Amino acid sequence: DIPQAYRYSDAAEGKPDAADSEWWKQFKDPVLDEFIAEALANNMTVKIAAANVERASGILMTTRSVFFPQLSYSGSAERAQISKNNVTQPPTQNPYNNYQAAGGVSWEIDLWGRIRRLTESARASLYATMEARRGIVLSLTAEVASAYIQLRALDEQLVIARDTLKTYQESVRIFELQNKYGQVSGMTVQQARSQYETAASQIPQIEIQIAQTENALSILLGRNPGPVKRGLTLAELGMPPVPAGLPSDLLERRPDILQAEQNLIAANAQIGAAKAQFFPRISLTGAAGWSSEDLSNLFLGPSAAWNYAGTITGPIFTGGGLLGQFRQAEAQQKAALYAYRQAIQNAFADTENALISRKKLQEQLTADQKKVAAYKEYARLAGLQYNGGYTPYLTVLDAQQQLFPAELNAIQTSASTFISVVNLYKAMGGGWVAKADELTRALPAPEETKGQGMQKE
Repeated sequence: DIPQAYRYSDAAEGKPDAADSEWWKQFKDPVLDEFIAEALANNMTVKIAAANVERASGILMTTRSVFFPQLSYSGSAERAQISKNNVTQPPTQNPYNNYQAAGGVSWEIDLWGRIRRLTESARASLYATMEARRGIVLSLTAEVASAYIQLRALDEQLVIARDTLKTYQESVRIFELQNKYGQVSGMTVQQARSQYETAASQIPQIEIQIAQTENALSILLGRNPGPVKRGLTLAELGMPPVPAGLPSDLLERRPDILQAEQNLIAANAQIGAAKAQFFPRISLTGAAGWSSEDLSNLFLGPSAAWNYAGTITGPIFTGGGLLGQFRQAEAQQKAALYAYRQAIQNAFADTENALISRKKLQEQLTADQKKVAAYKEYARLAGLQYNGGYTPYLTVLDAQQQLFPAELNAIQTSASTFISVVNLYKAMGGGWVAKADELTRALPAPEETKGQGMQKE
C-alpha cells in the first residue's frame, strides 16, 4: 500500500518543481558547482557503471541475434592420396585435388517464444543497468555536496578552536604574571592551563578530520587524495527549497525502484524461457556452393552443390534438469518481486527520515544558536565579576568551558541542517538526476536504445 502523503511533510513550504532543478546550484557556491561537475565527469564509479551498461548492451545484442537467420561461408582447398589397397575404389586421379566454396544458413524457429523471452530478459537487464548507473549519479551528487558542506563545517570549527586557544593562552600568560606577584594562587594558574590544553587537544582532532574529508572528496572528484579549494562559508551558503511530491511519485523518480522493476521484468521473462525448454526446438539449415577437383571448373554449372534440412530436437528425460531450471527461474522471480517491494519501502523510509531530520535539525539549530549566545553573555558577565573581585576564576572557567563545545556543536548542527536537505533531494529523486547525468560525459547510448527515446518495451 502506498501512503497518501508523507508523515512529516509540510505542503505549504514544498516547491513542486524543485525536484527537477539543479538543486546544488541553490547553495550559490561556484566551488561546489565546479566540484559536482568534475565528479560527474571523472568519478571512477560512474565510469565503471557506464562500462556495465555497455556490457549489458552487448549481452542483449548477443541474445537477440539468435532470433535471426545465421549466415555463414566456408572455403577449402585440398590435395590428398587414397591408399590403393583400400577396400573402396580410389578416384581416377590419385593423388587428387578438391576445391570447395559454399555459403550456409541456419535458423531456429522460435515457435515457443524461448528466444523472445530471453531477449526480453536481456533488454530489461540492460534497462536495470542503466537505472543502476543513474542511481550512482544520484548518490555521487549527494555525497559530493555533503562532503563539501562537512569540510566547510570542519574549517569553521578549526577557526573557532584556534581563536579559543589564543584566548586561553593569553589568560594563562596573565595569570602566570599575577601568580608571580602573589595576586592569584597557583591553583588558578593550573585551572587556566588545563583549559588551554583541553582546547589545544581539539585542534589535531579537527585537522585529522579535515584531511580525511579532503581525501574522501578528492576520490569522489576522480583525483588522487590531496587538498581541495574552498568557497563560501556555511553562513554564506544559500538553502535549496524543499521539493514537494507525493509518495507515489517515488515510483517514477527513484532510480533504485526503477532498477528493481526492470530486474523483476527480467526475472519474469526468464520463467517463460525456462518453460520453453520443455518443448522441442525446430531448426532449418541449408547450404549451397561449388565443389570441384579442378580449380578452373569450380564455378561452372556441374560443380554446383546444395542441401537443405529441417531438424527437431526435444527432451525426453533430463533427470529433473529442466524442472530444476524452471523452479530456479520461479524462485528468482519471487526474490525480484520482494526486492522491488523492499526498494519501495526503503524509498518511503528514506524520504520520511530526511523530512523529519530537516525539520528537527532546524529546531535544534535555533536552540544551539540561542545557547551559544547565552554562554557568550555568561562568559562576559563572569569575566566582569571576576575582574571586580565578586566571583572566583572557577566561574569564568566554567563559562568558557561551556561556550567552546557549544560553538563547535552549533557549527556541526548548521552543517547537518544543510546536509539534511541534500539527503531529502537524494531520497526523493526526480528530474534533477537526468540533468546531473548530462554532466557525466558518458558514451553514446547503446544501439538497442537509439531512436527509441529510451522507452521501455
